[in-house]
Amino acid sequence: MLEWPSMIEALPEAPLTSSAMLGPYRVADYRGLPDEPRVELVYGRLLLVSSPVLRHQVALMQLLERLRATMRPLGCRVIMAPMDVTLADHSIVQPDLLVVSPERKDIIGERIEGAPDLLVEVLSPSTARLDRGDKLRLYAESNVREYWLVDPAGLTIEFLVQREGRWLVALPEDGVYASEAIEGLGLDLRDYWVAVDTELAES
Repeated sequence: MLEWPSMIEALPEAPLTSSAMLGPYRVADYRGLPDEPRVELVYGRLLLVSSPVLRHQVALMQLLERLRATMRPLGCRVIMAPMDVTLADHSIVQPDLLVVSPERKDIIGERIEGAPDLLVEVLSPSTARLDRGDKLRLYAESNVREYWLVDPAGLTIEFLVQREGRWLVALPEDGVYASEAIEGLGLDLRDYWVAVDTELAES
């Protein structure tokens, strides 16, 4: 069983501000670590991944069910965390949910080696700064086509579509989101949040 190397330091949360300088760690360092505690490698820095709360997991599972039902018939793979996604030698992330289209299926192996079409992060107080900061930049630079930020506390989802390295906000129409970037990708927001609240009420 691997032990955590004494000379390697993981940060409990993302730095307050992004740095133009890469941190000291790379893919080879990450792959030499034990499975626990879970960490992500973001711009050369190791960041601890905290355990999610119930609301986070319910929001994630409800979204997983909907995306699997709509995207799998189109030949897409829908995968939830924990799954390593290597985006650069300085960055390996474990997004909450990802979708890979048939056109990008060559990135799928024992791990994901390259940019999925869609990455989803369910926000929590401990991860929101990272998800809206360094990951936002990293995913755009890596050519991720869409990025969803799910806020289970605020009952909102931000739908971001990548255009030439920049994120543009895409808006639902009449409570239904339909992606222009990924065929068949969409979500009925009212149905989704009602299902989340219903499951939480049954807990």
